[in-house]
Order: sequence, then structure tokens, then C-alpha cells
Amino acid sequence: MIQLLRRLLILACALFVTAAQAFDSPPVATVAVSKASVRALFSPGDDIAGQMIDAISHARRQVLVQAFSFTHDGIAGALLLAHHRGVEVRLIADREQTLALDHGQVAGLARAGIPVWLDGNHQSAHNKVLIIDAGTPNATVITGSFNFTRAAQHKNAENVVFISDNDALVAAYVQNWQRHLAHSQAPNSH
Repeated sequence: MIQLLRRLLILACALFVTAAQAFDSPPVATVAVSKASVRALFSPGDDIAGQMIDAISHARRQVLVQAFSFTHDGIAGALLLAHHRGVEVRLIADREQTLALDHGQVAGLARAGIPVWLDGNHQSAHNKVLIIDAGTPNATVITGSFNFTRAAQHKNAENVVFISDNDALVAAYVQNWQRHLAHSQAPNSH
């Protein structure tokens, strides 16, 4: 009988913690991936930045970006060229990192006319995501540990996956991007 009561108490505590977390946490998108094209890259070794730049250069409609640390001039240049080609480029960056970096690219992209928002709603807005041409047959999500920096390419051990051919997964990343946009602010509003 004591064993049964212990188990019930543990179960009740677990349910209470789970219920409390549900109220404090944003909704989580769960996507079953039955079909997708996935390509994994690793640094040092693979040219992750070059592959990202290539993917951005093939964007036709939109590039949504979430960045933690952004100092890589080549990736920034690719986003700027896409913007000049008429591709909608929109960027959410970590507020503290953006304001602290001496050689950050976010301010220059904003000055060039790319809409930029800073996410200061978290201890770290640690997402590193490119969403390219969502809602089209060429939609791609690029994500992983790779910050948009030269150190990530040349000094760090990093990983990135390029995911395409899965509309539900791309839509989940777009939904997450929009959820963070809702609490982010334009740089000049601080």
C-alpha cells in the first residue's frame, strides 16, 4: 500500500510540474517528419558559410533570419544582395549580442533598409536560422549551432542542417520566427 501511495504521489507531482510548465511555456510545434531532404555540414572542414551564401543567392521570394551572433561579412553581403534583387529579407537578432559586438553586421543591414528587430525577451535569443522561400517548392530551413561568424567557420566545431521538401517543418520554423517577432523591437525603439 505504501508503494502505491508513493507512486501516486510521484505521479501527482509530475502532473503538477507538467501543468505548471504548460502555463509558463509558449506552444511548441511538433512536426512529424516523414519526408524531407536533409544535408548536414560540419566545421571546421565544410564550407558552411559558403553554402549559406549560395542558398541565400538562390532565394527568390523571402529570407527570414534569426541570429545570435552576426559578424560574418559574406553572409551579410549575401543578404544585402538578395535585398537589392527584391527578395524580402527580415532579421531578428539577439539584443545583447547585437549591441555588444564591435564588428556586428546587424546595424549595417538595418541602415541598408533591411527590416531588423532585436529580441531581448530571453536571456539569449540563441536561434541560428535561415528560412528561405517558405511556401514555395524550393523552401529551405538552415539551422544548427553555427553562429553567423568567421569564428564559427574557421575556429569552432559547429554543425548545420539544410532541410527542404517538408512544408510542415518549414511552416513550424516560420511560426516560431513570427512568435519571436511579436516580442522583438526595432533597434531604434530602445
